[in-house]
Amino acid sequence: MADVIDAISGLNDAEKLGAVATIVDGPGFGNKAVLDAAGVVLAGSLPDNVISDVSADAVELMRNEQSRTLAYGERSVFIETVAPQPIMLLFGAGHIAQPLSVMAQVVGFRVIVADARATWATPERFPAVDRLVVGWPDVVLEEIELDSRTYVVMLSHDRRFEDPVLAAVRSAPVAYVGALGSRRTSRERGERLSGEGWSSEEIERLHAPIGIDIGAETPAEIAVSILGEITRVRYGAGSGLSLRGQAGRIHPQRGVEAGTE
Repeated sequence: MADVIDAISGLNDAEKLGAVATIVDGPGFGNKAVLDAAGVVLAGSLPDNVISDVSADAVELMRNEQSRTLAYGERSVFIETVAPQPIMLLFGAGHIAQPLSVMAQVVGFRVIVADARATWATPERFPAVDRLVVGWPDVVLEEIELDSRTYVVMLSHDRRFEDPVLAAVRSAPVAYVGALGSRRTSRERGERLSGEGWSSEEIERLHAPIGIDIGAETPAEIAVSILGEITRVRYGAGSGLSLRGQAGRIHPQRGVEAGTE
């Protein structure tokens, strides 16, 4: 058990993605294994006849930060994702960034706000963010590793802010990149990027106009819309539609379904 605990601690300390798989019913009850992001066993063990399937399912669940109890023949295995805190990069310290930074922290993001305008990027306006940068995007992009735990939000219409961010995220495996703007602005941005050699798949990665349609008007409401879309992307689930009138479980699960309707 000590090696399992050490492996979990190692994942947390290194801020790496992983999972803990525990047999919760059937032969081998209580046995567990710690897996890395690729599904490789770091510590502990599970029976040979289930480890391959558990590993494959764990990789899929980790990708969407989900934890599930799944059935493998006569065994039930609880796969719990161990995920480092995701980072949200907000480029542009305008009125939408204020409520969005607060909401993002409440749901577990580490938030970095950057803006070259010193009158906007102030501690008074963003007293609780993890980092506040008065500078151009390059300052942040040189220091932050853009990986699958990174969510990028562009809240400035200024191309001096957008262009370096777009260049950085184009080939980076970020989980999400969104840009504020009207449908016309978004269409013109896409046409410009296409002219610069971006493929249709690369342009499709850009969530623009940003957010889901909830009829948002105020900065706080727009922030809710943006965070709603990010949450849907983060967990790889949800339609963005009202739950009322929808059939099936509120939280769809595979295998052994645990929880409440």
